[in-house]
Amino acid sequence: MTHKAKWLLFAPSGLAVIGAGASMIHWAGSLKDQDAPTSKWLAAGTAALVVFNAGISLFGRGVVEKVLHEVREKPQPR
Repeated sequence: MTHKAKWLLFAPSGLAVIGAGASMIHWAGSLKDQDAPTSKWLAAGTAALVVFNAGISLFGRGVVEKVLHEVREKPQPR
């Protein structure tokens, strides 16, 4: 798989996972506001942060692949 293909895979999926994690964080906060049991909103918040951080990792990998693509595609000076 080329660096460009990896970039086109990782960057958008990272953004989607970040959005899902942010929504889950809001959901966990609303559970706390509704006086749900502590174990429920704590578990939901922990899962939400795991998803959010996974999205940041995926997006970061996309940035790395973009840089590698640009370095390899850049014409070499003679």
